[in-house]
Amino acid sequence: MNKFAILASVMVLAAASANCGNNADRNVLSPSSLSSTDAAASNGKGGGKSGGGGTTTGGSGTLTLVMDTDANGNGQPNWGDRVTFKVSTTATTQPHVNLTCSQNGAVVYSASTGYYDGYPWPGTQIMTLQSQMWLGGSASCIAKLYYFSGTSTINLNSISFTASA
Repeated sequence: MNKFAILASVMVLAAASANCGNNADRNVLSPSSLSSTDAAASNGKGGGKSGGGGTTTGGSGTLTLVMDTDANGNGQPNWGDRVTFKVSTTATTQPHVNLTCSQNGAVVYSASTGYYDGYPWPGTQIMTLQSQMWLGGSASCIAKLYYFSGTSTINLNSISFTASA
């Protein structure tokens, strides 16, 4: 019986943490991941794995940061602001964006979402720059535009920005 209680606790904890990259005000279970890719792939210049899956670079696309809510009105992303992205590509009809922010090399925020008609969680396209791990301060952020092709992830473009304190 104790094994069952432990397993149930682990399942509840895993389900609760699946939404860790989202604003607590939005009670939506949606894709959220801590992405770790090699440096070459993170800058959109290749460096993927070959074979049965992995990350590669292909096609082209544009990715532009757009402020949704700018709390201090400075026009720049800051901790607690809400951002989204303008996405354009002819490489796929289902582009995705992964946003990862780090402080001193530690990931404090990560969220992935689709930017296409019919995406089942459109509310996740607005990303709040804060999390349970990011309680304040500035962070270095990288947004990656990508799509899935079979078992592979194809990187199209990436942008970097600093979310100020």
